Amino acid sequence: MCGIVGYTGSKNATSILIEGLETLAYRGYDSAGIAVWDGENIVMKKEKGQLSNLKSILEAEPVFGNSGIGHTRWATHGEPSYINSHPHGDDKKQLVLVHNGIIENYVRLKNMLINKGCHFVSDTDTEVIAQLVGDLYSGEPLKAITEAIRMLEGSFAVAIMFRDDPHRIYCVCKDSPMVVGFGKSGAHIASDIPAMLAYTRDVTFMGDKQIAVLSPDGIAFYNEFGNPIDKGCTHIDWDLDSAKKGSYEHYMMKEICEEPTAFRKTAEQYVSFKEPRLKADCFPWTAEDIPNVKRIRILGCGTAYHAGLLGKKYFAELAKIPVEIEIASEFRYSDYTFEDGEVLLLISQSGETADTIAAMRMAKSAGIPTVAVCNVIGSTIAREADDVLFTYAGPEIAVAATKSYLTQVAVLFLAALRLGQLRGTVSDERISSLLSQLAYIPSSMEKLIDAREEIQYFASREFSAKHVFFIGRGIDSALSMEAALKLKEVSYIHSEAYAAGELKHGTIALIEDGTLVIALATQRHLASKTESNIEEVRVRGANVLAVTNGSLPSIDSHCSKVWRIEETNELLAPFCAIIPLQLFAYYMAVQKGCSVDKPRNLAKSVTVE
Repeated sequence: MCGIVGYTGSKNATSILIEGLETLAYRGYDSAGIAVWDGENIVMKKEKGQLSNLKSILEAEPVFGNSGIGHTRWATHGEPSYINSHPHGDDKKQLVLVHNGIIENYVRLKNMLINKGCHFVSDTDTEVIAQLVGDLYSGEPLKAITEAIRMLEGSFAVAIMFRDDPHRIYCVCKDSPMVVGFGKSGAHIASDIPAMLAYTRDVTFMGDKQIAVLSPDGIAFYNEFGNPIDKGCTHIDWDLDSAKKGSYEHYMMKEICEEPTAFRKTAEQYVSFKEPRLKADCFPWTAEDIPNVKRIRILGCGTAYHAGLLGKKYFAELAKIPVEIEIASEFRYSDYTFEDGEVLLLISQSGETADTIAAMRMAKSAGIPTVAVCNVIGSTIAREADDVLFTYAGPEIAVAATKSYLTQVAVLFLAALRLGQLRGTVSDERISSLLSQLAYIPSSMEKLIDAREEIQYFASREFSAKHVFFIGRGIDSALSMEAALKLKEVSYIHSEAYAAGELKHGTIALIEDGTLVIALATQRHLASKTESNIEEVRVRGANVLAVTNGSLPSIDSHCSKVWRIEETNELLAPFCAIIPLQLFAYYMAVQKGCSVDKPRNLAKSVTVE
């Protein structure tokens, strides 16, 4: 859940490491550090707090060299402090290393090493790896690393520099992402692609227990037994500027403004809009598969889970197939027995979400087909799933997911439409009509973004709210859960989403004078029911904002404020309705002075349990 960078080559490593750590700062961190070979020694500099603290130290005490590793830490074992910051070394001062992940048997290993005379200075599980490799090291790095791998339990991505061979960086990972790449000036390592986009577009994703040895001349790969292996590379076509903030104040705003383009690019991978028709060969199912597809189970975490809630609605409505959805972290520890004809559909922006990966592997071991919705080519989930429906959101830097959520929902809608086509539950005429309307969605999004000052003004009047409730029915209920999550994670305002029909079963007791309630009313066939729920909270003193699909006079008359999206098919309304809700969360956070792109206690990619 933190960031690793590394470089060895002909350039100054320090500047490359700091640049990489700045790029990875979106992942969340509470301390930062680097270790650089200066020609005589491996010099470590690290500091608690923001990366700017480390940069200040380096300005006062510059370090120059051609190889080094860097790290931003998000505390799991031991409080944020200088001592617990990475890099860490061993007692014999033979090596330094950085680590992402959690070592589950670190207490047992630590006690063993203490009994052998090791003196620990930190509270981290990471230092256990350093001391373990140091204890096993006798001049052969690969041998020490392969022996250590067999003793470690849990998840890890580790980059190691040895003092007697400082121009090489040794990397190994298990259940934690690691990307390596070779550019014109040397070899790079990072936890995520954006950190090396400025130097290379051809990258290799490390597999579990594989070892990479980076040198200024190239990269060699080995398996867990130390035997050489061949690994291919993946070309990344992301635009370098898409990973930069540009003229925007925050990445979150930039990424909301990129949603029309991300939506269009994703849809065009699966739809030929000229006809219009679905591109049948882009989906995992064929007519021959349909008799064997009897149930879909959707798994995700956080925003991906909320995308799955809408996916469930789409599959049920369009494909008329039984659908269940669960949180991946709960499912992996359940006593669930897979059934014949079941398909597991996994959603993960990064493709590295630990709980989702574990659930996928459970299903694969049971012989259950797996289909992934993912944004990162070459990620663990993308490599291991039987089929992948890629989203084309490009890099997303802000911790709060916006364009990745939108593209996930788009892919789920199109997959449900394709499955419905194969099952004969949706006519060709309806498919053509829906796709024709889908083509106009990006322009409707752009109009909402262009009119964002109205949302900014509303937020300027409401940012002092202590509690916000979101209500809706059907698809709107699923959408309101993501809207509530966005608000709470970036503005720290308590917000909850409730199925509107459930208000009278307890939640309405929380409504009092001045309570802000945001009612989603994009499903016109349910408008009269939602209207009744709006009135229930209004007469109890709530200040009600409605988001509607076109003009709904009956709703308008019951609300203090209405935000309208251009009228569209009810199934397509979430693509537009989510944008003002994301903008609202953004402006509420800005008004409160919150760290919009890096909310407290959160990380972008959750690669540990």
